[in-house]
Order: sequence, then structure tokens, then C-alpha cells
Amino acid sequence: MEKLKVGIIGATGMVGQRFILLLADHPYFEISAVIAGPRSAGKSYVDAVSGRWKMKAEIPECVKNMQIISSENVEEVKGLVDFVFCAVNMSKDDTKALELTYAKAEIPVVSNNSANRWTPDVPMVIPEVNDAHLEVIEAQRKRIGTKHGFIAVKPNCSIQSYVGALTPLMKYGIKEVVATTYQAISGAGKTFAEWPEMVDNLIPFIGGEEEKSEKEPLRVWGKVENGEIIPAKSPVITTQCLRVPVTDGHMAAVFVKFENKPTKEQILEDWRTFSGKPQTLGLPSAPEQFITYFEEDNRPQTGLDRDLYGGMGVSVGRLREDVIYDYKFVGLSHNTLRGAAGGAVLIAELLYREGYLKKLI
Repeated sequence: MEKLKVGIIGATGMVGQRFILLLADHPYFEISAVIAGPRSAGKSYVDAVSGRWKMKAEIPECVKNMQIISSENVEEVKGLVDFVFCAVNMSKDDTKALELTYAKAEIPVVSNNSANRWTPDVPMVIPEVNDAHLEVIEAQRKRIGTKHGFIAVKPNCSIQSYVGALTPLMKYGIKEVVATTYQAISGAGKTFAEWPEMVDNLIPFIGGEEEKSEKEPLRVWGKVENGEIIPAKSPVITTQCLRVPVTDGHMAAVFVKFENKPTKEQILEDWRTFSGKPQTLGLPSAPEQFITYFEEDNRPQTGLDRDLYGGMGVSVGRLREDVIYDYKFVGLSHNTLRGAAGGAVLIAELLYREGYLKKLI
């Protein structure tokens, strides 16, 4: 099988570096362009990230000597790629404009950024949960006047630890959700060496995160109508988001109230049997088991369980009845894998298998 050629916009940042590692030996995709801001343009990749490589694994040989292309040079990129991943550190308006420029140039964009998450005809996808939302791509192409180009995005990393676990329980009529997330420092693109203030510390605020955590699940659970995604009106969700001294892994403490309260055994069976299109298609990045429940009282733990199924599995534990809500549980997901680059790669795999990504060059 001839691989699709892919570029990474924002290739020098933490998420971009994760993309590099995930794509270095991918069965569907081959890195053909590393793209960053004008200041890095013309440098070799290894020189551009000198002193800033944040991954534990070494820089793959296939990209070390690739020359950085400026993100402004869309035509040069177009001659090298079939699609791009986007993980830039720019303002929302600038990111939105950049992604639209690439899409209008007939370069499909799979974005890790938040800029287009609320554009009505841009699918925001957790592949196991709402793959049906991809159908709005055709309406988006009509709107922006393209044959191949489009934008698809992944949701915020904070919701991955509980939205997947709640999805198979929607049939019981979820009315209210309270979630407190305990988010790793890599979610801010930092390591402990760069952020010593986080050692032995907890910060009870992450800018913009609570709004995203409360609103984005409703869009994921929404319906496609007339070429747009209409967010669900329920359940009511309230969150608090805390930054904790952990390298990777976002944990959530979740309380949930139902219209028709299921038994604990029903919930556990729903989690055990829940899977989606990635599992059906056997996508390369898909976890064999989307949701894994731990019986132990002290699991899941970030250090032990964040790398489950290559960091693409969601872990759940401590399901029990509550005195105010019906049930409470703890969820865990790897924020830079399932929640960021890995989730975007899984979306791209699904887009490829569903025929939205094709050889263009």
C-alpha cells in the first residue's frame, strides 16, 4: 500500500514532537514535510529543536535532516503532502485563518487546535463516539469551495477521560454530570525542568479549560442537521479543572445522575462491551479495548495506567453509588496521546479508511 504523505504544522512544539514519534513508522502515513513558524524556516529539524526536544525517545532519523518549511509557504507545502496535521501555538483567530488557508488550498487539515471546534460544519471527533459527524465534511467543502480540502478537529484533552465512559450510559438518560479534572503539566506544553513551580504544587485554575470541559461534550454528543452539527441540550455539566504535578495523564472524578438509574452491573457491562468504528475497522492506533475497568480501589493511577494500549485506552475505576448523585467513578486518559496527537492520528486513520483522505500528489 502506498502511504499518504503528511506534513506537521507546528512540528517543533511538544504536540508536534509527539506527532513525529507517532508517524515515524506509521502503516498508512509518511512524514514528508515538517512545518513551523518563519523563524525556524530553513533549519534542519534537529537544529530547530536543539535544546527543546521534550520526548523521552530520540528524534527519528527520518526527520532529523528535513528542512523546516515556513507555515506561510502554503504552495511549497502543497507540493509535498496529501494532508497535514496542525498543532500550532498561535492565537485562535490566527490559527483559524491558517487552517482555512490550507483547506482552501486543497490540503485537508486534521487539527489539534481549538480554533475551529465550534465552526458548525467542522467535525470535532472522538472516533469511537461520534464518527457519524464526519458527514458534515461534504457541506463544509461546499461552503469553502473545495474538492479535497477540509478541516477536522479533535476535542479538548480534558474531556477524553470521561466522555467516552459516559457515552454508552446515555441510553439511561444522563441528567447531570459533575467532573473535576486533575490535569498533567504536559497539557500546558511543559516539563518539570521548564516549570519547577509545579513541583510539590497544585494550581486550581487552567484558563478556558472549564468552559471547554462543560461545552465540548455536548457538541460531541450532538446531531448532524442540514450540514451542521447541532450540540446536544443535555446533560447539564459542571466542572473544575486543576493542574497537578504529573508529567502525563489527565484524571477525572465524575459524579452522574440518571433519569433511569442503571445497576452497577449494567454499567460495567456497558463499559466492557462498548467499542466503535476504530475497533471495527482495526485502525492502527485504536485500542483493542476502548474502556478498561479496574476493580482495585487504588486504580487507575496516572503512573501505572496512562500508557494502556499505547496511551490510547481510557481507564475507569472506583464505580460506586453516591449519596447525592446516582454514581461516581474515576476516569483516566493520556493527554498527549489519546487527548492530543494520538487522538488526531486516529481521526486521520478513520478519515483515510472512510475515503475522506486520498493520494493527492
